[in-house]
Amino acid sequence: MTASTTAGSTGESITNTISDAVNYVTETAKEWTAGSSKEANKEVAKGHTDASLTDRASAGLDAVSDKIQEEKHSGQAEAYKKSAQH
Repeated sequence: MTASTTAGSTGESITNTISDAVNYVTETAKEWTAGSSKEANKEVAKGHTDASLTDRASAGLDAVSDKIQEEKHSGQAEAYKKSAQH
């Protein structure tokens, strides 16, 4: 549950909106980090480096994991964004 949905007073509501905004920025940064890591791992997995076959396979699995994290953080960021707007 996002912070602003539990607000009882105006002051509490403002504090919760600020908290939601900060959480939105944090989740967005995590989303971008996971996306960057995913792209780097995809390049290794494609063989665009001198990585071994084992490293390429590991990078492929890491890219999938990074994609999952990217989508998770994107969803959380969107929820905080909507909560902060209310």
